[in-house]
Amino acid sequence: MNLNITGHHLDVTPAIREYVTGKLDRVIRHFDHVTATHVILSVEKLKQKAEVTVHVRGKDIFVESSNEDLYAAIDAMIDKLDRQVVKHKEKSSDHTRDAIKHQQTAEG
Repeated sequence: MNLNITGHHLDVTPAIREYVTGKLDRVIRHFDHVTATHVILSVEKLKQKAEVTVHVRGKDIFVESSNEDLYAAIDAMIDKLDRQVVKHKEKSSDHTRDAIKHQQTAEG
């Protein structure tokens, strides 16, 4: 998996990089078809903003979150991403089951 972490008006310190990487690993463990992940951390006046785009086979999942605290924004972003990844995984497995059912009824 290709991971890219970028900061806008913000220096991405090793501590922030490690924090984001650790949180993303937990989410991406749910889904093994992730090809690339791009994280953008930015500061806009008093708001800290975290965005992520996860490229999976057949779809790009985009999530953003903002808060006064950067770590809280990252946590909220990861929670949203986790829900979307699980939802995408369930949809793709449902399509696979439907295809198998359809194939079995066609044969029988």
